[in-house]
Amino acid sequence: MGSTSIQRNKRPAPAAPVKATRKKRVSAEPEALAHNALTRYQAAFHEWEAVVGYSPRTIAAQRHAIGRFIAWADERGLDRPQDITRPILERYQRHVYHYRKHNGQPLAVSAQLGLILPLQAWFKWLTKQNHILYNPAADLDLPSRPKALPKGLLSVAQIEDILNGCDVAKPEGIRMRAMLETFYSTGIRRFELAGLKLFDVDTERGALMVRQGKGAKDRLVPVGDRACAWLDKYLREVRPDLATSGDDYTLFLDDDGRAFDPGRLGDQVKKHLTAAGVTHAGACHLFRVACATHMLENGADIRFIQSLLGHAKLDTTQIYTQVSLAKLKEVHNATHPARLQRRQATSATADEGEPHRIAADAQEAFLELLAGRTTDDDIDDA
Repeated sequence: MGSTSIQRNKRPAPAAPVKATRKKRVSAEPEALAHNALTRYQAAFHEWEAVVGYSPRTIAAQRHAIGRFIAWADERGLDRPQDITRPILERYQRHVYHYRKHNGQPLAVSAQLGLILPLQAWFKWLTKQNHILYNPAADLDLPSRPKALPKGLLSVAQIEDILNGCDVAKPEGIRMRAMLETFYSTGIRRFELAGLKLFDVDTERGALMVRQGKGAKDRLVPVGDRACAWLDKYLREVRPDLATSGDDYTLFLDDDGRAFDPGRLGDQVKKHLTAAGVTHAGACHLFRVACATHMLENGADIRFIQSLLGHAKLDTTQIYTQVSLAKLKEVHNATHPARLQRRQATSATADEGEPHRIAADAQEAFLELLAGRTTDDDIDDA
């Protein structure tokens, strides 16, 4: 690549490079709780999960949640499964509700559920394994998970400004542009992008294989021509200088020649968005939301979006129909009285029934999009 190549990475990376420590979630260290018998039951539960095929990400999240509960129980002298009753769990649930983060804010409902639901799975397992006689977590009253809309929707113009803000005269700029183009073209999650291998991407066919995505499911998704062009440029000009002797064929490599940690990847994207003047909450997820919403507004079938994003349920995908304004604005423009008056004033010779026909057609189209309905012919055409 000339003078801009990352020549420092041509030599093998050190065995243990010193990197800045990312702030981790607060949890008790397993060694500190080794004296508590609950810790041994927890380890057996996670071993069982691994044997029956739970994904490592699910097990890690449950280990964190159960570890926090064991630390709370240990402070109160509770060290056996038989000591945990429903009133104890309700006390812990109130503790989670009243917990405050460093900024003084309470945990979101989804975060509270993330700490309680693993306990239900754990105690269900303890009951089935006959470690306890009954499941104290079976009938806990849990808060309803809010159906919140995605936070932050970038317009097409904003996306283009962000992409064009990459300094492609530098290797790291080419790498960032390739990653952002991939995010926007495919709508994949950050951990899915971080786990991509060289053999998962076919730029000739314009396809990308997501292996072991959310729910430990594989899926094949299309990649646009522009994203493929930037991927090819990255593969030709940047990745060879980043690869080390221990190359494991990861697609996107950091400056040390290793796979990106998903958290670090999010930090890098966030810095780039901030430099571009974007203040929306989120980083990589903004491109996922933009991908789905922009395609819906341009007429993509909602079932295609569901397949693209890897959603197990159509209900999850339908959230994006509420973010899309194109159809809603079409109905509004065709039915709102003020709009109709302007139309009548400027087009006196228009057919009197035309506004009502347009309104009916637009409203029907919007309701079909919102309900996610398609006909058999639509499916065949797709």
